[in-house]
Amino acid sequence: MADLAMEDLVKEALEMFRPQLQAEGGDLEYVCIDDQNRVHLNLTGACVGCPMSYMTLKMGIEQYLKDACPQITEVIQDNATDVNEGMEF
Repeated sequence: MADLAMEDLVKEALEMFRPQLQAEGGDLEYVCIDDQNRVHLNLTGACVGCPMSYMTLKMGIEQYLKDACPQITEVIQDNATDVNEGMEF
């Protein structure tokens, strides 16, 4: 489990990033930081089911958090759905 200082830093950075998601009708929920320093989030609102949500997560949120807190190794979306679910060929 992450120490409280790291968790506070991550939460503060997420609050700084949040308006960018909210401007497009989306949002995020912080879940936790695991033992491997991976941040777990849920994307909500317009982010759910958005085809660009993975790019937002990795190129936006993850990069922002790594800049703010270099100890973070990855950001994981806990409520992600399989993009191929329901697609039959």
